[in-house]
Amino acid sequence: MSNLKIGVLGGGSWGTTVASLVTRNAPVTLWARNQQTVHEINTRHSNETYLPGATLPPKLTATNDIAEVVSGADVVIMGVPSQNFRAVLEEVAPHIRPWVPVISLTKGLELDTRMRMTQIINEVLPGHPVGVLTGPNLAREIMSGQAAASVIAMEDEIIVRELQKVFNSGLFRCYTNTDVIGCELGGVLKNIIAIAVGMGDGQGAGDNTRSALITRGLAEITRLGVAMGGRAETFAGLAGMGDMIATCISPQSRNRHVGVELGKGRDMADIISEMVMVAEGAKSAPAVIALSERYGIEMPIASDVYRVLSGQSTASRAFRGLLRVSAGAESEPG
Repeated sequence: MSNLKIGVLGGGSWGTTVASLVTRNAPVTLWARNQQTVHEINTRHSNETYLPGATLPPKLTATNDIAEVVSGADVVIMGVPSQNFRAVLEEVAPHIRPWVPVISLTKGLELDTRMRMTQIINEVLPGHPVGVLTGPNLAREIMSGQAAASVIAMEDEIIVRELQKVFNSGLFRCYTNTDVIGCELGGVLKNIIAIAVGMGDGQGAGDNTRSALITRGLAEITRLGVAMGGRAETFAGLAGMGDMIATCISPQSRNRHVGVELGKGRDMADIISEMVMVAEGAKSAPAVIALSERYGIEMPIASDVYRVLSGQSTASRAFRGLLRVSAGAESEPG
């Protein structure tokens, strides 16, 4: 692995964390658009805006020259928010060498097209092996040295096993999967459920309520994921259930935080204005609802979250509705 050069695009919390992990296995250059972030990583080995208190590996170098990162990279890792993903890929395109794998870290959908990030990679960079790294991965815990597990998903079993070695690092264990659609959708869809759980928490809900929302939420994202081509068992694994639990219960979760604040009766615009990092669930909700309609899948929890996010309902009204919903067989929607 030490012969490979890795380029990581995105200086946020997760891009910086993944870059730090991979430096143990191969040389890494990180691209960030913000010159101050670049200077801080190179001189102080920190990224206080996104990872306060964390010390980055001295071997990790950063630049705001995207050509410098991409032109020499043997693997490109995309840690860019979903709504900027395509634009950054278009900057990458003139500089990337043929056949270089491109791995997405982003758990969102493009709003206008409702496309997954790997679909955008295939469209902008045809011919490149495409994959996704996903799972229950809270950046600050990993940076503090706590154990975690993740999944690298690619259709090609040979390439995915080689890239597994890039990401396996100390207490960070990386498993492989060939279900790219299921793994990617698990990361996207659980964010909506985390907002719902947060809305309950913000209104003082207990563990029983939280458990019911997580379980029923997992059932509805599995239905949509399978309809879109994913495998049901993927949603019972790290990319589905694992990521769902971490995102729904952790105080570090951005999407849960949005839900908690909505549950307290706060305005969405005010919540977002105070956040440094992107809550992908809030961004992707309209695309998720459009997909559920396209595939004919009932998603009552996601639908209620969307109505709150779009201002059609309040968190308290939505939460009362979720608790009143009629119960049929457990295998049915609702």
